[in-house]
Amino acid sequence: MKIGVPTEVKNNEFRVGITPSGAAELVRQGHEVVVQSGAGVGSTLSDEQYAAAGAVVVDTAAQAWDAELVVKVKEPEPEEYGLLRDDLTLFTYLHLAASRPCTDALLAAGTTAIAYETVQLGNGSLPLLQPMSEIAGRLATMVGAYHLMKENGGAGVLLGGIAGTPRANVVVLGAGVAGEHAIANAIGMGADVTVLDVAMPRLHVIQERYGSAVTTRVSSAFAIAESVKTADLVIGAVLVPGAHAPRLVTDEMLSQMRPGAVLVDIAVDQGGCIEGTRPTTHDEPTFRVHDTLLYCVANMPGAVPQTSTQALTNATLPYIVEIADWGWKLALQQDPALSQGLNTCGGRITNVAVAQAFDLDAISPSTALAGGW
Repeated sequence: MKIGVPTEVKNNEFRVGITPSGAAELVRQGHEVVVQSGAGVGSTLSDEQYAAAGAVVVDTAAQAWDAELVVKVKEPEPEEYGLLRDDLTLFTYLHLAASRPCTDALLAAGTTAIAYETVQLGNGSLPLLQPMSEIAGRLATMVGAYHLMKENGGAGVLLGGIAGTPRANVVVLGAGVAGEHAIANAIGMGADVTVLDVAMPRLHVIQERYGSAVTTRVSSAFAIAESVKTADLVIGAVLVPGAHAPRLVTDEMLSQMRPGAVLVDIAVDQGGCIEGTRPTTHDEPTFRVHDTLLYCVANMPGAVPQTSTQALTNATLPYIVEIADWGWKLALQQDPALSQGLNTCGGRITNVAVAQAFDLDAISPSTALAGGW
C-alpha cells in the first residue's frame, strides 16, 4: 500500500504522523511510504533520516496526499479539504464533534476517515488517545503554573508556595488519563489539589494512589461551583469519546472566581468544558473572560514534538500496519477496536456521537463495512 505523510499545517503543529523508524517498519513489510519534505523538521527528524529509512521524500503536499492511506496528526485544515477524495483512507486525530466544517468536507469528499481518538478497546480504553492525553495532562499543569505568573496575566501565585506562604489551589475536572497526569504534576509542584469526577471508581483509584495529597469530590454543578470559586488554577480534563465535551464551568462560575485565576481547557479539541472556551493557538494561547485567564490551545502536545511524535508512532504503528496489510475494510472487520475509529465512510457519518453533535443521521461501522447503506 502507498502511505502518505504530509507536513502538518495547523498553527505551531510540529508533530509528524510517523517517525523514520515507523516508516522503516512499513517499508520492510513491503509498503511504500511517501513523506513531504520538511514534515519531520519540527520533531528534529530530517528528510535524510526518512530517506535512509526507505521512504520517498516528495516536494509538495499534493504528492504526499496522493496515496491510498494518509497518516497525519491533526484534522485536515481548510486548505487541505481539496485534497480529500473518495478513494482515500485518512488516519488521524479528527475530533469531528467540534468541527462541522471538517465533518462536512469529509462527507462531501466521501473519504474513509478513521479517528485515533475513537479507536476503543473492549475495556473502554482509548489506546491512541492515551499517550497524547498523558502529555496534555502534564503540560496543563506546567502552562497553568506559567500563566499564573503576573507578567503572563495571572494572579502572581507560585503553585507550591514557600515556607510561610499559602500554596495554590488547583482543581482538576476529570480523573481520566489526562486528569491524573495533571494531578500528579500539580502534587509534584506542591499545590493543594482537588479532583472532581462523576465516577466513584476513578475517585477511589486517585485517593488510594495519592492519599492525603489530594481531595476527591463527586462532580456536580454545586461541587464544581464551590471548588472553582477559590481555585487559582482549574484544569478541564473531561472526555466523552467522540462527543462534544460537557460544559461544566459556567460563565456565572467564572465571574465569581478569584481575579487572575487561570483555566486550562484540555477538552477544547472536543468543544471544551468551560463556557466561553474557543480554540487558541500557541502563538496566542490565552484570552480573558471576566477576571480569569483561559488557555485553550487545541494541540497542546504539539509544543513538545520530539516526545509527542515518538509516543504517537509507538501507539499508532500497529494499527497502520493492519490497515496497510489488509486494506481498511478487512482491517476493521478483523479488529473491533479499530472499527470503532471509523467516523466517516462513503459520505455517511459512522460515529453516533458525531452525528448527534450536528443532528445528522449515522450508520453503524458494521453497516458501513458490509456496504449496507
